[in-house]
Amino acid sequence: MSLKKLNKTQKAAVEAIDGPVLIFAGAGSGKTRVLTHKMYYLINEGHYKSDQILAVTFTNKAAKEMKSRVMEMLGEKELDISIGTFHSICARLLRNEIQPLGYTRHFAIYDVQDQIDLMKIVLDDMNVPKEMLTPNAARNQISFFKNKMLTPAAQARKARTKLDKLVVDVYAAYQAKLKENDALDFDDLLLKPLELFDRKPEILEKYQQQWKYILVDEYQDTNRPQYQFLTLLAENSGQISVVGDDDQSIYGWRGADVSNILDFEKFFPSCRIFTLEKNYRSTQQILDAATTVVGNNVRRADKQLVAASGKGESIAIIETVDELEEADAIVSALEKEIKLKKRTFAHFAILYRTNAQSRALEDSLRRMGIPYNIVGGIRFYNRKEVKDVVAYLRLVMNLKDTVSLRRVVNFPARGIGIKTIDKCVIQAEKDDIELFDVLKEPTKMQIRGKQSEALGKFYEVIKKYHDLRNKLSTSELARSLVEEAGILKYFKHSTDPEDAERYENVAELLHSIDEYTTRTENATLNQFLEEVSLLSDIDHWNDDDNRVTLMTIHSSKGLEFPVVFVAGLDDGLFPLYNSLNTDDGIEEERRLFYVALTRAEKRVYLLYATNRRRMGAENASGMVSRFVREIPEEYLERLNFSSALTRKVVGGAARKATRTKLSRTVTTFDDFRVGDTVEHAIFGSGKIMALSGTGENQRVGVVFKDGVKKKLIVKYANLKKVSA
Repeated sequence: MSLKKLNKTQKAAVEAIDGPVLIFAGAGSGKTRVLTHKMYYLINEGHYKSDQILAVTFTNKAAKEMKSRVMEMLGEKELDISIGTFHSICARLLRNEIQPLGYTRHFAIYDVQDQIDLMKIVLDDMNVPKEMLTPNAARNQISFFKNKMLTPAAQARKARTKLDKLVVDVYAAYQAKLKENDALDFDDLLLKPLELFDRKPEILEKYQQQWKYILVDEYQDTNRPQYQFLTLLAENSGQISVVGDDDQSIYGWRGADVSNILDFEKFFPSCRIFTLEKNYRSTQQILDAATTVVGNNVRRADKQLVAASGKGESIAIIETVDELEEADAIVSALEKEIKLKKRTFAHFAILYRTNAQSRALEDSLRRMGIPYNIVGGIRFYNRKEVKDVVAYLRLVMNLKDTVSLRRVVNFPARGIGIKTIDKCVIQAEKDDIELFDVLKEPTKMQIRGKQSEALGKFYEVIKKYHDLRNKLSTSELARSLVEEAGILKYFKHSTDPEDAERYENVAELLHSIDEYTTRTENATLNQFLEEVSLLSDIDHWNDDDNRVTLMTIHSSKGLEFPVVFVAGLDDGLFPLYNSLNTDDGIEEERRLFYVALTRAEKRVYLLYATNRRRMGAENASGMVSRFVREIPEEYLERLNFSSALTRKVVGGAARKATRTKLSRTVTTFDDFRVGDTVEHAIFGSGKIMALSGTGENQRVGVVFKDGVKKKLIVKYANLKKVSA
């Protein structure tokens, strides 16, 4: 094994081992190859023993892969190199050294759920009402403080409001409770080594002597504690190499600081800098467009990426009327790529800024029977808050649905616990009536006070909408029920940052019901619930891994696909509105756009909508993202698309608002029979093996060529009957 496979800059970066080294590795430029070869070079050339090297990565998967590759290069079956994530490296260190801080070597490590459970105890002990501070919101706020290395005492000096002071008190109580439990949370794993080094300089010196050479991957994603940990270990020797790309620093919202890589030279003035600019992933058109956009950021290191694969195709841009047409346009383009370029489903990724955007995309893919995977997220209809609202709707339609009743009787939280439900179950069995019916008389079960009031009100709301189920339209019933149950209010006024997205997901569900009633004649709530159930369970008999990938752009970092669709490129959605308030915010969004484009190897499709439903409100007129406008026209190919949905934008009251009226043009179709041979635009010819329903409501099970089995809704599948 030698360094012959490396290009000139990669080789120079690998061989630079005297003093600090900063390696700017542009997207697709082979940073993993450089890191693994550098570890190999340090050991194979006898510069350092393997146990003198510390290599830090950001995922356990990356650490295992790197170690495996280095062992293969060295021809070794085992290697005692210290390689792992910051958290795993620090945990190992603390197991040996933590006693001076008052913990035992057997300390517990609390994950997120453990932290929330402990926080519940803290808040209960302090009599803090959930309306003021939820356990998850408190945990998130304290994690933010820890990422900024702010102690309770330091934060107390900044506290101004009553809530600020309460959070500080909760922070101090939480830390005391952790210590009482001989436990650390994830953030403490990074902070406690620094505290240890400060109290016991001899421990710092011990590890400075042990780890004589340090390598760091994804350095642009380090936060302040991680930066401090590395610089303390390397401050005497200066034997450190960091690899990263400031243009791919996209985790500022969770504490990462792009200044760590941009200012590396300030802390290590003698560092040598290498810039990897040969790209082995994307075409030149993609790289030039992405680089031009991110070049508008003020704080960045200049780099000009050169594609090894040549110029390539232009970047396609498609304007659509709304998110439904956007999803249709993606499916149409995907179909053409498969036909013309002989691609498979696994060649495609659909990227979006927020998880809620996946709903329209998932619906369109399902209707066409296209298999897909959600990466780094949950399928829209499987998200807890969505399932909670669906459970409300199921219960309204069927008062005997005790599973749905149990799911939502205490959502939003109304103080109804398991013991209360157990009393209700016992009473229902005793009186031989339905569980729901016992809720109207809680005092009969010795349930008093707030619990009694909560049960009574819950019963009244569900019974009210059960009685209205055939009088209100499906959309009216769903929206009114969600409003009266207090679900949107609960998420809207929550201090938990994640509840903002949950609010958006519930609003998106209501929007999906609106769409369903628009496209389905005489739509009923039962029909919608049936379709959701069917669509959530699709493709069980096709377990092939050949699937389209759907994910947020944050989840896509480090991955690559031949064809990438970037959906939702409307200003205010990408970049997000709340990022426009600061220069740092807009620059991080621009880096995120750069990451999205550079996931593509061959082709990029950019899509935006001129009208898009947001947060459940009327359709808002929008314009294309400023990032798309920053791409020079020479790199773009504008494509026209018109879906089967005909839309008319009509004026609202006094023309102050706009809304979109939708009507679907249903193409001619046959009433199919089992045994018919049919043709599908993507899957080709196949035979119908099962069907249910008639006309446009038919659902068919088809076995296509190569044995691919699909369940399809005739109304959307555009199947054509052909001669056998």
